[in-house]
Amino acid sequence: MAKIENNLSEGKVLNKLVVFAIPFLASNLVQSFYNVADMLIVGNFCGIESLSGVNIGGQVTFILTNTVIGFAMGATVLIGQYIGMGNRAALRRVTATIITLLTMAALVITVVMLLLKGPILRLIRTPEESFVESDRYLTVTLAGIIFIFGYNALSAILRGMGNSKQPFYFVLAACVANVILDLVFVGVFGWAAFGAALATVISQAISVFLCIGYMVKNDFHFDFKLKSFHIYGDQLRLIFKIGLPTCIQNSVTSVSFMFLTAIINIVGGVSASAAVGAVGKFNSFAFMPTQALSASVSAMSAQNFGAGKPDRAAKACFIGSAISACITFAFFAFVQIFPSFVVEIFGSDPQMIRDGVAYLRTFAFDFLIIPFVFCINGFLMGGGHTLFTLITGMLSAVLLRVPVCYFFGITLGWGLAGVGLGAPVASAGVLLVIIVYLFTGRWKVNVIKHAPVVAES
Repeated sequence: MAKIENNLSEGKVLNKLVVFAIPFLASNLVQSFYNVADMLIVGNFCGIESLSGVNIGGQVTFILTNTVIGFAMGATVLIGQYIGMGNRAALRRVTATIITLLTMAALVITVVMLLLKGPILRLIRTPEESFVESDRYLTVTLAGIIFIFGYNALSAILRGMGNSKQPFYFVLAACVANVILDLVFVGVFGWAAFGAALATVISQAISVFLCIGYMVKNDFHFDFKLKSFHIYGDQLRLIFKIGLPTCIQNSVTSVSFMFLTAIINIVGGVSASAAVGAVGKFNSFAFMPTQALSASVSAMSAQNFGAGKPDRAAKACFIGSAISACITFAFFAFVQIFPSFVVEIFGSDPQMIRDGVAYLRTFAFDFLIIPFVFCINGFLMGGGHTLFTLITGMLSAVLLRVPVCYFFGITLGWGLAGVGLGAPVASAGVLLVIIVYLFTGRWKVNVIKHAPVVAES
């Protein structure tokens, strides 16, 4: 077990933060690369309809993935705090609970979503030209959702224990497999969106089995045998207390993106859908350093709050925000100077390029704000303040982003440039609320400081 764990409550904050963040960043970069591989390979071997289908079908899958990440975050925080407290028994119980919970959830969601996928695609105004491809992509990814859930759950457990290296190795193997399978299924067999989805599911399955093998080999306290799957009521309540707000926040944010997808489809149809999908893939790379540092801040905060060191957690947040801002500011400058270069990577359709440039130029202002929002939210999550992050998430997704995108994009007739502007406006509003909350000093209170201490048997 000592090999798996990493104590983040001791040592120099900067060193611990960077050492944890680098493998996480590499993992996210690789994961984004193999998501982009779907778009690149489909865009070059198939038509714009298939490219749009991968984007729209992927949006629905993204909602489900964000949902499981919310509950997994609850487990990550609890695991980190239990390690800080030195509570080994509670650590075993919460691990068994989150694995069992997400396995059951994956099975139920698979059945329900396969029944509802058609109406959902209609609801978000999927263009008729790409409806069949969207349906094929979504069907395959839903059938393999248990592997998507499994990888995110196991990675969250390892990161809560301070281990960010092993998830990187597993996702790297998945990336290599995904690119090879994409080239075979899409490039050779011509299976378009169906082939891209199948490659994604198989590669996720590979990462899950590699992760399970590593855990079992290193005497992890959960052996993945049927008898070990168990839900402990005390840990389930804590997971819901910490994870449910994050889960709701992620779900609402993802649903808001579905409404944005509908707005985009109204504004420009299949060309706009493909353009925004392409820009979104680039943005995923641009936000990777911020997400890595935010996750690092969250993991460090959880262990340090558990160890009774809130000031050390705050120092990690400050350092993480500063590093993140330097990186995203550079991305902002790049896309303002070379916007067409970014879009042309994903295709040569002239209308798609024009639409992508218009959207990217305004959306890029979010690069100036989001590093502070992400890192501070990661810090607050580590202390269990997920109810507050839920409020700010709802404010951003529901009360600000969607209405602003609709007003600028459709009401004022600014098109995709107006839709892109909704992101920085929403982030700016949320950042103001977060700053006020920090000044109240409530962040110093560990929300789960009364977590039950279970005696060793």
